[in-house]
Amino acid sequence: MIKKSIISACLFLSLVSFAQEGTSSPYSFYGIGDIRFKGAAENRSMAGLAIAPDSIHINLQNPAGYSDLKLTSFSLGGTYNTTSQKTNTQSGSARRTALDYLAVGLPLGKLGIGFGLIPYSSVGYKIQTISEDASQNSKRIDGTGGLNKVFLGFGYKLGANLSVGVDAQYNFGKIETTNFELKGDGANGTSEVNSSILSGINFNLGLMYQTKITKKMSLYSSLSYTLQSTLASKSKREIAISGVNLFTQEDARSLKLPSKLSFGAGVGENRKWFVGAEVSLQSTGNLVNFYNEVNNVVYGNGSKYTIGAYFIPNYKSYTSYAKRITYRGGLKYEKTGLIINSKSINDMGLTLGIGMPLSGTFSNINFGFELGKKGTTTANLVQENYANLNVGFSLNEKWFEKRKFD
Repeated sequence: MIKKSIISACLFLSLVSFAQEGTSSPYSFYGIGDIRFKGAAENRSMAGLAIAPDSIHINLQNPAGYSDLKLTSFSLGGTYNTTSQKTNTQSGSARRTALDYLAVGLPLGKLGIGFGLIPYSSVGYKIQTISEDASQNSKRIDGTGGLNKVFLGFGYKLGANLSVGVDAQYNFGKIETTNFELKGDGANGTSEVNSSILSGINFNLGLMYQTKITKKMSLYSSLSYTLQSTLASKSKREIAISGVNLFTQEDARSLKLPSKLSFGAGVGENRKWFVGAEVSLQSTGNLVNFYNEVNNVVYGNGSKYTIGAYFIPNYKSYTSYAKRITYRGGLKYEKTGLIINSKSINDMGLTLGIGMPLSGTFSNINFGFELGKKGTTTANLVQENYANLNVGFSLNEKWFEKRKFD
């Protein structure tokens, strides 16, 4: 069942991952676009927390977690997003549906292996001004594309309490922006089309530790570090009037993806409850490309603060399905590192979710809801109020099992 699902989903996701618009934010104009959440739906429902070990869910944030898998796991998730955007004078709204991840985890004793495909960033905006005055020009600006990554990771148990891991990621993608201006009389429209092809490799290191503090309660901790890396950019700019190309410019440069350190800890009872917190610190990257160099934008250090929890009333209950459901929640606050007009673009949100087991199996479906705010209306900027509904499938089976015959 899982093997057939993996083949079908890989073929499907390999096609749509290049074309989907995973964001509608005007802030995706800057850098390489909106940075997507790297994690499964069950972690996103806890505001992104991924500290506690899990034997049936893939930990996409810390490769040390692969070593905790007991079953072969196939995970697939997506998000439906609605956003209302406003400035001091205007407002608008947008909707998007996007795939978030496809991943496979394989347990091999003390070793765990994970691989898959995840969108890294998304560009998706469309801004237009239509003038009814013949003496004024109408304008339209839009952007599409983003960065994807394929990854291969390994986690290994050094002992009963300590795991380490590493994953390698190949980033690739294309970003395209279009500026179109039309004179009021409808003649001599001018267009500028910019396209950038991006590629690069980076690495993520992880460590997870757990220990008993009472007979039932354990302390869990997690540490991960993403190394700073280089992203090669090959770009082209084409300017045309009335469809006739007048000017072509090519550019090649290296962008710098920032390093990121995440550390967290929490307490809980395995398969019963957990509460924890995590802090992520991100260095300053160099993400300015030749088509989005603007004087009022600065890229600084970023940070994220997360608290999250889950609760399972009784995972072994045979009489009540509701008692086997996992209930999740969390809060987050993030400084994205993007600074426009001397104002930091921050993101804060509340998350809730449930994990619904599929009877007779170790598989489950995870639903999450996220409500948040990004940006501000001060300094002529845009405030985004968003709601995300995310769904994740975690299908689990035992593949590597010796069969015995009498």
